[in-house]
Amino acid sequence: MFESVLVANRGEIAVRVFRTLRRLGVRSVAVYSDADAGARHVREADEAVRVPSYLDIDAVIEAARVTGAQAVHPGYGFLAENTAFARACADAGVVFIGPPAGAIEAMGDKIRAKQTVAAAGVPVVPGRDEPGLSDEELTAAALEVGLPVLLKPSAGGGGKGMRLVRDAADLPEAIASARREARSSFGDDTLLAERFVENPRHIEIQVFADAHGNAVHLGERECSLQRRHQKIVEEAPSPLLDAATRERMGASAVAAARAVGYVGAGTVEYIVSADRPGEYFFMEMNTRLQVEHPVTEMAIRPELDLVELQLRVAGGEPLPFTQEAVGFQGHAVEVRVYAEDPARGFLPTGGRVLALTEPHGAHVRVDSGLETGTEVGGSYDPMLAKVIVWGADRAEALHRMDRALAEYTLLGVPTNVAFLRALLKHPEVAAGRLDTGLVERSLEELTAGAAVPPQALAAAALERMRALETGDPDPWAIPDGWRPGAPAWTPWIITPSGGDPVEVRVQGRAHDALVQVGDAEPVAAALDGDTLTYGGRTLAYARARDGDTLWLGRDGATWALTEHVRADEQGGTAATGDGVLRSPMPGTVLAVKAAEGDKVDEGQPLVVVEAMKMEHTVTAPVAGVVARLPVRAGAQVALDAVLAVIEEA
Repeated sequence: MFESVLVANRGEIAVRVFRTLRRLGVRSVAVYSDADAGARHVREADEAVRVPSYLDIDAVIEAARVTGAQAVHPGYGFLAENTAFARACADAGVVFIGPPAGAIEAMGDKIRAKQTVAAAGVPVVPGRDEPGLSDEELTAAALEVGLPVLLKPSAGGGGKGMRLVRDAADLPEAIASARREARSSFGDDTLLAERFVENPRHIEIQVFADAHGNAVHLGERECSLQRRHQKIVEEAPSPLLDAATRERMGASAVAAARAVGYVGAGTVEYIVSADRPGEYFFMEMNTRLQVEHPVTEMAIRPELDLVELQLRVAGGEPLPFTQEAVGFQGHAVEVRVYAEDPARGFLPTGGRVLALTEPHGAHVRVDSGLETGTEVGGSYDPMLAKVIVWGADRAEALHRMDRALAEYTLLGVPTNVAFLRALLKHPEVAAGRLDTGLVERSLEELTAGAAVPPQALAAAALERMRALETGDPDPWAIPDGWRPGAPAWTPWIITPSGGDPVEVRVQGRAHDALVQVGDAEPVAAALDGDTLTYGGRTLAYARARDGDTLWLGRDGATWALTEHVRADEQGGTAATGDGVLRSPMPGTVLAVKAAEGDKVDEGQPLVVVEAMKMEHTVTAPVAGVVARLPVRAGAQVALDAVLAVIEEA
C-alpha cells in the first residue's frame, strides 16, 4: 500500500477519497485553486498545495513531488481521463491511479473505441464512424443509417455537441451546430452518426481489472433518469435486466476492457431499448471511477470500497475475488444534489451555505464536500453532494431515499432536492418504466409544486413581526400599527427568489395573529421558535437569515424570502421592482449592452451573465430609460443582485 497519495480533484470526490485513505492509514495530499482556498477538502487532507488550476498538469505533478506523494488519484472530471497527465505521472515516477495511458487514449476517441470493441465482438450501435467525414458525407451517412439519427462528437463526453435529428431537412443545421459545440468544448469538431434507439435506457457495467490478467464485472447501474444527457438518479440493479442479460452484458464489458489492456476501475456504457431489453449496444467506456460508484458499493457483494480496490490494484496487487463471488443483494439508489433552480429553468445557483443538515441513519450515505460556511461559486460543476441509500428491494430503497431527501436541508444555496423527491414519486419511476427522455417529458408536472406555499410567506412575515417586539406588554411600545380599540393590520412585502412581490398583512403579534397572504382570506397563525401554526396545522421550519433575506427549509424544499419596505411606506402597492433586472444566477458579467440614460425596448438584451459555463442573457422587463446600471463586464454578481433599473417611459 502507498504511504502518501495526492488527490488531484476537489469537492465531494476529494473528501470521499480522503475517507478511504484515512481508514487505510495513508497520508493524503490535496490541491486547491484560489477559489477553493477555504474548501472542506483542503482542511480534511493531511497537507494541501495551491495550484493555478486543477487542469495544470505541471503544477499537479510538482505538488506530488514536493509533498513526496507516491501516487495520484484523479477522481473524475478535470485530468481523470487525460492521456498527457497519465504519461506525465509515469515520467515523474508517480503512480497514476487509473488505467494505462494507451487505454485512456483508445477509449477517449469514440470512433476508435467503437472500432476496437467491435473487433472484440462487442455489439455497437449501427452507424458510420470513419474519421474526417465531411458535412456531405455525414448527411449521406445519416440517411444511410436511417432516421432518427444521433450526431455525436468523436471527442469528449457529457452529452455536449450531441444532436438528435428526425427530419432530413434539419440535418445541415444540426451538423453545423454540433460541430460548433464540439469544437468549442473539445477542440475537435469530428462527428459520427449513429442510429437513434427509440425509448432508450442508459445502462452501464462496472468493470475492474488488475495487472495480472484478471478482469471482472460488478454488475450494472441503471442511469436512464437524465436531463440534457446529464445523469440525475442512478440505481443498481436495473429493474429492466434479467440475470441472463446481465451476464451477457457483463461478459461483453469485460471483453471491451480486455481489448485495450485495461487496468483499474472502468465503466462500459450501453444503450438498451426499453422495448427490446435483450438488445444492447456499446456507447463508450469511461476510463475512471464514476460519480455513481457508491451505488455499486452498496448493492454488490462482496461489499467493496472501490477506491481501496483502485489503490491496491494500482499498487500491483491482484483482484481479491473472482467473477463467481460477485452478486447483488438488495437495491441501491443514488441522487445527485445540484446547485440549480428547477423552478427557473435549472439555472445554476450559488451562495454561502448558511445552514446544512444532511440525512443519516442505517443504510443512508452522503458523499459531500459541503459544510456550513462553504461558498458555492460559478467556477466549477454544480454538483454539491450525492445521497445514496440501500433497501432490501427497490420499493424499500425508493421509500428510504424519499425520507432521506425530506431530511436534507441546505439553506443559502437553491438546490434540486425538492425536484428529486417529486421525480422519485413519479408513477413511471416508481414502476421502473424508465427511459432517457422521461425527465424532459415530465418537467412541467415535476416543477409544478415549486411555488412558495402561503405558510412560508406567513412565517416570514411573522418572523419580521417578532423582530419588532420588545417584550413590553404596552401596545404603544411596539411599532406594529396598533390603534385604540383594535389592532391594525401591519403590511409587509415579501419577495421570493425569482418571484413576484407578495403583500402579507399581519394583525396581532407573532405568537397570536391573523395573517392574510395576498388576496386570500385571513388565517389564524402563530410563530413559536421555529414552529409555525397556520390554519390549524403546525409545521417546523429550518431557518437562517442573510441580511434582509430569510431562508426557510422544510421536507427538502427551501425558500429565500426577502423583506422589502412595508407596504404602507410605498403607498400600499406590492408591485415594486417592475423595472428592476436581477441576476438569475450568481456568476460573472460577460457583457453589458447598454448605458445609463439609454432608451430601451421591452425584451431588449441588456446584460449577459455566465455561471458554471452557462450563459444567460437578461432582458429589459419594460420599455423605458436605464436609470441605474451598477454592474460592469467582469464583475462578480450574486443571485438576485440588481443588474439594472429601468424607469418606464
